[in-house]
Amino acid sequence: MLKKNYRYQIMLMMVIMVIINYIDRGAISYAQADIIKEYGFDPISWGAVLGYFGFGYLFGSLFGGFLADRKGPKFVWILVGIGWSVFVVITAFAGDIGLVLFGGSALTGFAVVRILFGFAEGPTFSTINKTNANWATPKERGFAVSMGLLGTPLGAMLTAPVAVALLHFTSWKVMFILLGALGIIWVFFWSRMFTDLPEQNPKVSKEELKKIRSVEDLLPNEKVVNPDDNSIRWYHFFKNPTLIFNAFGYFAFQYINFLLLTWTPKYLQDEFGFQLSALWYLGMIPWIGACFTVLLGGKISDYLRMKTGSLRIARSGLAVVSLLLTATCFIMIPTVNSITGVMVLMCIGNAFNSLPNSVYWSVIIDTEPSRAGTYGGITHFITNTATIIAPILTGFLVVSHGYSAMFTAAAVAAAIGMFCMIFVKPGQQQYKGKLKGGIA
Repeated sequence: MLKKNYRYQIMLMMVIMVIINYIDRGAISYAQADIIKEYGFDPISWGAVLGYFGFGYLFGSLFGGFLADRKGPKFVWILVGIGWSVFVVITAFAGDIGLVLFGGSALTGFAVVRILFGFAEGPTFSTINKTNANWATPKERGFAVSMGLLGTPLGAMLTAPVAVALLHFTSWKVMFILLGALGIIWVFFWSRMFTDLPEQNPKVSKEELKKIRSVEDLLPNEKVVNPDDNSIRWYHFFKNPTLIFNAFGYFAFQYINFLLLTWTPKYLQDEFGFQLSALWYLGMIPWIGACFTVLLGGKISDYLRMKTGSLRIARSGLAVVSLLLTATCFIMIPTVNSITGVMVLMCIGNAFNSLPNSVYWSVIIDTEPSRAGTYGGITHFITNTATIIAPILTGFLVVSHGYSAMFTAAAVAAAIGMFCMIFVKPGQQQYKGKLKGGIA
């Protein structure tokens, strides 16, 4: 049966996938007390456990972007969906694996499993970008990207009640096994409804396909995806300052995002003495506003694009203002002493941080839609150095200077991102000479 707007069902399924994805990666933060007690990790070692994920995530994002362009996003979705679900299950046995196979080191066991888990999750957002480049209409690119990214704050917010509930009724090991099973279920349904291109899907009508491939709403420097375009090589990414600065601007978002995801539970327990039973709702608070602003940002960006005719205002201008407000909120957190003040500032700051989340991916599609997967992967590789730096650096900062330094570092990251986005000019290609050959 043909659907009028089948692409929205595809977007919804990606939201569900990202929610599962984020719960899988964030659940370990709520199991920290049990894991630390069982294996005797100190704050620096625990920061390392959280940071190992990022080492795999870096290279997974790069690998996934290339593979999505070469093999198509469906192949990548099925491969990585099964992969990360399996490694979520294995996380339950990571410490024991280390004790048996790696010289009695539980930390090494977690390192190996978390790196492999991160590698499997790494392709997620570069493959989302490739999917959106193939499926979204030009005038709704910002909204389409924000839909895919909506799962980030939703998943982070739902991690708290889901993880706390599972830990209440089961052990932390059973929790990881159940979460892995949920991912496999998603892969089954996704494989039955998704195709690489809307042209290949029998549920997409001719009218909808015409909207997706329309060139009527394009600005002068915008392009639609061309699956047969092999003229742009992967290394041309590094010849375009817009793409490079955009990647470092995105670093700011990811630093704050991963910092809150990994360290908020321990911060609340250490600084305010909250028990696990209270974290199911406290852990949700920093993400409430972000659930709205991630979608709002996409709509605002598309509105500014139509109203001003300027991609620079619509994309980088929105990001600069948002990151300034983000830095302001986080630099204020160490000056307040009440839990109410802290949570309000974290919520507002994270809401501003998520407002331009869709911008970073839209810039890639605006600039080179035919290489949205490859360039998304390279962008994510650069960006996700934050998934290593944020948790590991925080461990050292907490030991040396206390938790106030954690928030100061977040403000600094936001300021760096704001500076970088000033130089982003979406849609501007700066390749020199005639381009030949493929991306390999």
